[in-house]
Amino acid sequence: MGNEAQAEIDSLRERLAAAEAVAAEVARIKAINADLEARNALLELQNEKMRRTLFGQRSERTRHLLDQMELTFEECETAASEEEFLAALAAAKTNVAPFERKRPARKALPEHLPRERVVIAAPDACPCCGSERLCKLGEDITETLEVVPRQWKVVQTVREKFSCRDCEKITQPPAPFHVTPRGLFGPSFLAMLLFEKFGAHQPLNRQRDRYAREGVDLSLSTLADQVGTCAAALMPLYLLIEAHVLAAERLHGDDTTVPVLAKTKTDTGRIWTYVRDDRPFGGPAPPAAIFHYSRDRRGEHPVSHLRSWRGILQADAYAGYNALFHGDRLPAPLTRALCWSHYPEHGFIWGDAILTSGIGGKGQCGSRDKIIGTAGTKADPALASKAWPLRVRYRRASKSSVAHRASSSGSSRYTGSWSRCWNDRDNRGSRSRRCPTAGARRRSCGGKREE
Repeated sequence: MGNEAQAEIDSLRERLAAAEAVAAEVARIKAINADLEARNALLELQNEKMRRTLFGQRSERTRHLLDQMELTFEECETAASEEEFLAALAAAKTNVAPFERKRPARKALPEHLPRERVVIAAPDACPCCGSERLCKLGEDITETLEVVPRQWKVVQTVREKFSCRDCEKITQPPAPFHVTPRGLFGPSFLAMLLFEKFGAHQPLNRQRDRYAREGVDLSLSTLADQVGTCAAALMPLYLLIEAHVLAAERLHGDDTTVPVLAKTKTDTGRIWTYVRDDRPFGGPAPPAAIFHYSRDRRGEHPVSHLRSWRGILQADAYAGYNALFHGDRLPAPLTRALCWSHYPEHGFIWGDAILTSGIGGKGQCGSRDKIIGTAGTKADPALASKAWPLRVRYRRASKSSVAHRASSSGSSRYTGSWSRCWNDRDNRGSRSRRCPTAGARRRSCGGKREE
């Protein structure tokens, strides 16, 4: 009876070991599949970024596409790490080899961060022979990034009162300066409040809930009141930045969409950006940008923004800017300079159409001279020999073809606005650097913006 029980136990142990081995193998396969999905998402994201770099930005929709692809890659990477950890736990009980993901070399931690040195005490004697004659050979340092949690405190400013025994007058030090009236909040809190709202694009109701979870209960009306007061206090600084930007000889202008949370549906607002950036020209003036908000894209907005400014405006071919270039504009018409970052898309599409259909005849590819065509007769010869084919012989191409549509935009404006900006080609990305937190605004606010 004992032998049969022992045999049954051994049989159950073998079945359990086999089941654990199968489970470990399944977990390993899941980890491999999750790793492949993460790598595929990363490659798709890198491919889309390179296409945008090579061919230019097609529309504002590409920004949303990149944001969505980054979110997809984030989810795949998280799932892959989780599956790898579970596969390692399952493999630890069996003889199945665990799956280890290939990761890039770890980036060094920033040098400007303070270092806290924690030394693990060495043994007093040799663990092998017990001798106390130990000599230090070196040390191994492992760096771990850590954060100090936010701490709240109340600063009590005490002003003592004194009474004179001779004249019975009461004296007291004057009240300190406060950023906002009544001094309920300190400057560090106000800076954090403004950055979270306008820099990280966290609405005040989310900030209120987070503060409440940390034990600080503040009403939404109080936070909104502080934001309004700070905006009025910072208005002189904004006016100085605006005067600095409008003192430039050339500006880069553009607008971007902003989802606005309306009463019944999500509306689309606009943020107008004007950038002063003379660094590619060796200018000593520091770069700066000003922003204006509007509920629509009517041409009256850029006209009012640049009412008293004169100079060269580099922007896209939006018709709303046309009033700025009229000869009867006061104080003077602006000089148009189209942005080269909008042309690669048309140029590359058109170039591909030439190579596939040919301009010289049916089934023939146009020669280089024919592709260059009459480009560059009045501009820099380098533009004609190296840049995109602008004024070319595309008359034989059908008006409904891709080649004709792609080239018509750039060719018609070549001699003036495009060629004027050729020497400015190193500065064509100034407007693209205007608002690095635009994607953060859409992601954190769920695609909506509070009015």
